[in-house]
Amino acid sequence: MSIIGIIVVGMTFVFVTRGLADLSVPATVAVGGLLVLGLESSIGTVAAAIVGVLAAALAGAVNGWLIGYAGLNPVITTLASGTIVLGIAQVFVGGVIVYGDNPEAQAFLTGRVFGVIPVIVLIFLAVVIMGHLLLSRSMLGRWSYAVGSNPSATGASAVPVKRVRAIAFLMTGTLSGFSGVLLGITLQTARPGIGMGYEFDAITAVVVGGVSLLGGSGTVLYAFGGLLFVQLLTNIMVLLGVPTEPQGLVKGALIVGAVAIDVALRRRGGRE
Repeated sequence: MSIIGIIVVGMTFVFVTRGLADLSVPATVAVGGLLVLGLESSIGTVAAAIVGVLAAALAGAVNGWLIGYAGLNPVITTLASGTIVLGIAQVFVGGVIVYGDNPEAQAFLTGRVFGVIPVIVLIFLAVVIMGHLLLSRSMLGRWSYAVGSNPSATGASAVPVKRVRAIAFLMTGTLSGFSGVLLGITLQTARPGIGMGYEFDAITAVVVGGVSLLGGSGTVLYAFGGLLFVQLLTNIMVLLGVPTEPQGLVKGALIVGAVAIDVALRRRGGRE
């Protein structure tokens, strides 16, 4: 949950700014995981982790420029860029699985503080707190809500609409790369498809948490609540022995239901 939750924080900003969704998440997760394990033997784990996050951030910045400044469709753009980035990652590792050689770093991330709280959960909670404060207490947060609510009026008020949208995708790319780094170190193995499905899980959590797909409403804490609910539901289905395919149907139904409720409430609010 912590790995996906870090991505959820970035995806919340994308939703709030009416950026629809970032489908390049699997690729940026893979880049983070592959680079940290592929480079740690030569430059060290910390330096390799920084390189992995920066590479994912670069992909997010390209998405942000194409969507925010060039005005391209977010879904098509991130889907295409994700395919390209994933292809580059596959070339980098030759299409094979990469293994790590730093068990100390693995032991640190999988360890527990006071024997109770996993370190990786504390990292996730720190990201949630920072994301919440940024969205609710900063100028960027206020601009994000304004851009998502009414981009035309917001632009006329001298708010940098293009820059705000670009930053949202930059954040998602950076946090996805960070998640990939944590995942790679934790598992001590990574492959190009390591992040497959993470974008769907993140979108499900954000939508179920009440963050509007139409932009302008929702918070990081709401998305955090949606993540808890979805993960709890998934765990229950696993414990009950529900096959993988029906689990996907349930998650899909959750997204459809949440979006339908959001649209209905917005229409009702508009009439009232």
